[in-house]
Amino acid sequence: MKESAAQHVVYVHGLWMPGGESRLLAHRLLREFGFQVHAFPYSAGTWGMEEITAHLQSFVRALEVPAVHLVGHSLGGLVIYRFLEHYPEQPPGRVVFLGTPCLESRAAVQAAQLRFVSVLMGPSVAAELLQPRERRWAFHRALGIIAGTQSVGLGQFVAGFEEECDGTVAVSETRLPGAADHITLPVSHMGMLVSPRVARETGLFLRDGRFSLG
Repeated sequence: MKESAAQHVVYVHGLWMPGGESRLLAHRLLREFGFQVHAFPYSAGTWGMEEITAHLQSFVRALEVPAVHLVGHSLGGLVIYRFLEHYPEQPPGRVVFLGTPCLESRAAVQAAQLRFVSVLMGPSVAAELLQPRERRWAFHRALGIIAGTQSVGLGQFVAGFEEECDGTVAVSETRLPGAADHITLPVSHMGMLVSPRVARETGLFLRDGRFSLG
């Protein structure tokens, strides 16, 4: 991949997030690596996955760039997965998942048993997180996954994790067969978005196709 063709990143946020939480990450990716980050806005609470991926397709197409990387936080990683599944013909680039529950989400399953929380989760979460999935990364672009090990968050109490987790997602839930690289860092689920180390590792993978710890 040519350096000149790898200057744009689309950031896809997670559940109940607006996208603006990526500003510090975007600033660091621009300052350290020259990446222009574009936050994709969507409503996880009201849109189904087909609607979300259709809007993402329009968003990426409107950028009119020869190459585009994709970064997804939490549910955003699964949006990217479904997006590439539905719309495989995309400009070249790499992908990084940040705290994405790739195979299951025990925290989401337990939280969904609370009626008021279940309503707020919306159809995309119901389709992607409330039952185990046999996913495998088989797309023609490298995927790097960053998982957190700082167990700060309500999810750890809901799910009752007895393993390393970021407070919302267990490390084991982030592993996806077919990924090019996977690392753990001492950050929480939301803390990874403001972590300078996460930003650097994300930029390294988008630029080089590997993490410094890989």
